[in-house]
Parts: sequence; C-alpha cells; structure tokens
Amino acid sequence: MRSESDAVPPNPEIDETVVAPSESTDASRSLAPDVALVEGTSPHFSAITQSLFRLRLRMTAFALGASYGVFLLFHFWIFSRSSAGDSIELLLFHGVLVVMLLTMGFYLCPKCDRRTPLLYMQEALIFGASAAFTFWVQLEALGQCTATNQMIHSPAPMWLLLIFTYALFIPNKWPRAAVVISVMAMAPVMLMLIGWFVIPDAQWAISSNWDMVGKTVLAMLVCSSVAVFGVYTINRLRSEAFRAKQLGQYHLRKMIGSGGMGEVYLAEHTLMKRPCAIKLIRPEKGADGRVLARFEREVRLSSKLSHWNNIYIYDYGRTADGTFYYVMEFLPGLSVSDLVKQYGPISPQRAIYLMSQTCEALSEAHTKGLVHRDIKPANVFAAQRGGHYDVAKLLDFGLAKPIQAEEEDAQLTQEGSITGSPLFMSPEQASGEREPDARGDIYSLGALMYFMLTGQAPFNYDRPIKVIIAHAHETPVRPSEINPDIPADLEAIVLRCLEKQPEDRYQSVIELGDALDRCDASGQWNRRLAEQWWSAEERRIPVDEEEAFA
Repeated sequence: MRSESDAVPPNPEIDETVVAPSESTDASRSLAPDVALVEGTSPHFSAITQSLFRLRLRMTAFALGASYGVFLLFHFWIFSRSSAGDSIELLLFHGVLVVMLLTMGFYLCPKCDRRTPLLYMQEALIFGASAAFTFWVQLEALGQCTATNQMIHSPAPMWLLLIFTYALFIPNKWPRAAVVISVMAMAPVMLMLIGWFVIPDAQWAISSNWDMVGKTVLAMLVCSSVAVFGVYTINRLRSEAFRAKQLGQYHLRKMIGSGGMGEVYLAEHTLMKRPCAIKLIRPEKGADGRVLARFEREVRLSSKLSHWNNIYIYDYGRTADGTFYYVMEFLPGLSVSDLVKQYGPISPQRAIYLMSQTCEALSEAHTKGLVHRDIKPANVFAAQRGGHYDVAKLLDFGLAKPIQAEEEDAQLTQEGSITGSPLFMSPEQASGEREPDARGDIYSLGALMYFMLTGQAPFNYDRPIKVIIAHAHETPVRPSEINPDIPADLEAIVLRCLEKQPEDRYQSVIELGDALDRCDASGQWNRRLAEQWWSAEERRIPVDEEEAFA
C-alpha cells in the first residue's frame, strides 16, 4: 500500500496468483453492517448523483413523452379537421418527438450502465428536441395569430414549464443549470425578434403590445433566476445530507493497487484523519461465492495476527451498493516486487534483514496453525512504520489455510486444487498431490529470496504450466551464477529452502531465521542504513498524513 506516485503496474509474471479449485463452491457468510465509502473528494457522491441523474432523466423523458403524446392526439385531430392548421412537417416532428422521448425513457433503465458523458448527451437530446418543438409550434402560432387576429399571445408559459421541469428534475450544479436555463429563458425573446423580421403582420402586432413584451421579458428573467436558485438550494441540501450520512466513515483518495481479489485504495477516516488502505471487491466481481468467502476468510485470518511484521486490520464490512471491503494500515514504501523492479536485486545484507522479519511474521501465523500459501514479492512490503525504515510487512492471507482445516475452509481450498503464484509455489502445492504445510511456505520464502538476490524467479518460463512442472522436477540455477556477489552461506540457505522434498528443507521458519542470523552478512544492514537509503530524494516516500494525501 503506497502512494500513487510510486505505483508501478504489477508484473503478471511475478505477481499473478492462480486460484483453481477442483469444484466451485458458494460458501459465504453474512458480513458486517452496511457502511459508506466516499471516493476521492466526492466521487462516491458523484456516483450517487449519476444514478439519480439517470433516474430523473428517465422520469423526465416519460413525463414529457406522455404530455406531448396527449397533445399529439389533439394536434392530429386539429390537423385532420382544418386545412389552415399546422404544417404536415410539424405534425411529423411532433410524432417523432413523442417516440424519441418514450424510447429514451426505456433506454435509461435502472439496470443499464450509463456513463455521465452519455447521460449529458441524452439530457441535451431530451430538452433540446422539446425546446425545438416548442419554438416551432410558437413560431407557426405567431404567424397565424398575427395574420388572422392582428394580435399575439405571450410565449412565456410553455417555456416556463420546460425551465421548471429542468430545474426540479435534473440534479445539477447551479453554474451548469444557469447556462441551460438561460438559453431556454431567451427563447421567447428570440421568437419575437424572428417574428419581427420574418413575419410581416407580426411587426405591427408586437409594436402594438409592448406591455406584453415587457411582461414576458420580466417573467422570464425572474422565473429563470428563481429556477437557478432552486437548483443551487437542492444541490446544497443533497450534499449536506450525504455528508451527514458519511460521518465516521472513509474517503477513498486514490487507487494504489489492484489484483484478482479486487482493488486497493489509499483512504482517510473522516473523523480521525488517519491514512489507511482499503481493499474492495466490487459487486460485479463478487458474483462467485468463492471469491466473497475467500475475501471474508482473509479478513478473519489476518485479524487474528498481531505481530509487528503482519499487516494490521482496522475495520471490515459492506457498503450499501454491495461492495465488500476491509480497512488496513497504510504502508508507505514499496513491495519487494516493486523494489527489485525499480532498483535491481537487493544486497545480501538487506535481503537477510527483510527476510528475518518476514520469518518472524510467518512464525506467528504458523504458530496459530495458518499456512500462507501465497508468499511472493508483491505480498512482502518494505515499509516505514513508527520511524523505522525497511519494516517488512507480510500481506494477503487470502489463500491461507488452517493446518487443521474446518469443513467450511476446506470447501474453499480443496485437496487437488492449485492455489498460489506459480513462480513461487512449492512442488507439493504445484502438483496438488499432498497438502502443503508450513514447509511449503519455507519453499516460497526460498523462491522469494532467490528473486530478491538475483532479480528473477527460480524458474522463468512464459507459461504457468511449465513453471509448475519445473518446481516439481527441475533444479534451479545457482543464484551465484546470476549474481556473483551472493555469499556462499546465504546461497546454501536459499537452495536448501528450494529442496523438492519438504523433509530436506528447514522444518520451521524459526529454524530458517536462525540460519539467516548465522550468516556472515547478518547484522550488516540496520535501521540507520535503511533510513539513509530511503531518505535519498529519488526514493523518498510519504511518512505522514499530509504527505500521503498530497
């Protein structure tokens, strides 16, 4: 979990996790009470506004379509009875308008995904076509009235109906609403100007009714101002109501990672102003019950761990729109994957320093009967915590399995399944012939150290199946052949971790940690050197709330 400025797209060859159960399962539990998440400064509010925008556009389309539909029947009746009525072109346009509005209403169905730019286009089409029809009707009426009766009627009422329909139905910010409403408010004036210059009889009728013209202009000015103020008031009240509902919840600032399980965001608690990381599974990604059950189990297992080098879990729940999430500590820094990709192989001294901490974290998990099963560079983090740099953090217990698995957990990681990251999984995990135990994690730690010291995984094939076969049957190239600076004692530890048979590896992470402590390079990397490395300007990481949210 790091800042967006440091984010590097995941390397699928290094970070990919395979989850392929032999059978599907719908195991899932009810989660914590619904809460709300707010993205960015207010993207979640924008998402709610977008949903409301779509609903209101649909209502507007149906309302105007029904109104113009009733008027169409009257229009057709008048047209069929009088040869001096409206033109056939206007009648046809009227029919097309009704069909378009009703079609638009059905098109804006609640389950349809409509992005904001498309909604704006539909808004322009609905109100633009309605305004064009109104203008055309009034222009023909102006010509007929002035020719027959030498008088004009005020065009304001029909435009006021459109203006207040827009103001009341469409959720909007007042500057944008002011532009749209102003265009509609100017239409009656434009109508009379066109009549003055185009329709011969209209000039005399208008000049004889300046009081009506003045009243029309004044009415449009006052009513459009009231409509804009109404939009401002409604939007402000909606914003205040939304903020009131979010009291005590989280603001999502920016995405800092994504993967098969979902997305990770840098977030802030509204009241405590504490940076944190939130992992999400959107409703569309959680249709499979196995995904949700795995996500829930990751939270439950991680929350049992309290070691300094294991990720801390703060909160857990589900939002009103069905998004599952949990909140964990924000880790300024880099994953081992990004560390190697950006700066090359890690020095033996530093690798021992980070791996010793990872062994401590994994020791707690093994003591509690948990096998991680997905140790890889992306799941080990070099973080800044409590003024210390290069604090190793072990992440993502989504594939962890109790050594004595309960029936429910066994359904999610069944015998015969392949789970984990192919480049770093143990032979027994790759073959699925036997259930991996703590020694399977030790193999993955060996593969991780191999990557840290050489910059590549023990077996680098393009296809995952070839990698899986290599883990089971091939011997890796000695790390020192790739990086001659690797000490012999550390290389021996890595190769012992990578033994094919679990009995030939270290039998516990405590034993592995003790072996690392006996290396000549052990103790040559420390807190002070780590701080110097991270404090270099090109490697500077956010260390407090203000920098994290900068």
